[in-house]
Amino acid sequence: MALSSLLLTTGCGSSDESNGDAKATAAVPVGFPVTIDNCGVRTTYDRPPSRVITIHQHPAELMLALGLKDRMVGTAFPDSAVLPELKKDYEAIPELAKKEPSFEKILDAEPDFVYGGYGSAFAENEGRSRKAFADAGIDTYLNREYCGERRVTMKDTYDEIRTIGKIFGVPDRADELVTDLKARVDKATTAVKGEPQVPVFVYDSGDKSAFTAGGKSLGTELIRLAGGENVFADLDDVFGDVSWEQVVERKPEVIAIYDYAGAGSVEQKKKFLLSQPALADVPAVRNKRFVVLPLTATLVGIRSAYAVDDLARGLHPESFR
Repeated sequence: MALSSLLLTTGCGSSDESNGDAKATAAVPVGFPVTIDNCGVRTTYDRPPSRVITIHQHPAELMLALGLKDRMVGTAFPDSAVLPELKKDYEAIPELAKKEPSFEKILDAEPDFVYGGYGSAFAENEGRSRKAFADAGIDTYLNREYCGERRVTMKDTYDEIRTIGKIFGVPDRADELVTDLKARVDKATTAVKGEPQVPVFVYDSGDKSAFTAGGKSLGTELIRLAGGENVFADLDDVFGDVSWEQVVERKPEVIAIYDYAGAGSVEQKKKFLLSQPALADVPAVRNKRFVVLPLTATLVGIRSAYAVDDLARGLHPESFR
């Protein structure tokens, strides 16, 4: 089932899954209590959270795709344009801040659950540690990409969706969404099956050095599924800095530009890459082969399946004619 159809069938929710306002007086839902281990924090939920704040865009989109708009009381830190089918619901939720909101600002919204997309959501030096929220009686969840344990794959995306579905008592919705996203990925990978791998350099930002996606990032997996190879897959991190000399040495044939607010426009990034004499002989620069991806599409969330298709079309356009 397409995501848009899933939203139509789940947006209002059923009485046993989504009536957050009645949570306090309702009987304990079927399947609860639920205990979740997340990035070293174990939490037992006696019932689904009913007042949720998401910090960063990809957790918000995941919540909305699961038909959980009625549980959301605040969002923060939009990275890029929201998926069209989610735009109306996203804009209906109060935006607390353009970046990460302060601990006090979050408390003012009286959440019972805070869902962070990047590790910075729970920055201890800014007073937003998970312990601080726990001490205030607020449960927290961090996107598994930032648990820092190992390389992130599409399985993490599917597991993330199912875990959030479990926390909110909507496992069937989560399974249906995962099935849809897997079908998207399978269609793209089938189209490029047997094609030679294309060397890809991810350009996030930077001028003196290049900030790029490393081997632990989901981006590396997305490139592989799309019929490519991240030239910095040996960088043992989610993201990291590399020198321009290294970029030249690895001769990428395509550059994947990550697009998000606050890091310069896509056109500015292209202009910079094309204007550097040292990069003139890099095949991707010489042939002006760029693929643009919203940053949110390269993270553990619902967009990653869309990114595989966009990448595959950019790396192997002949397979889609």
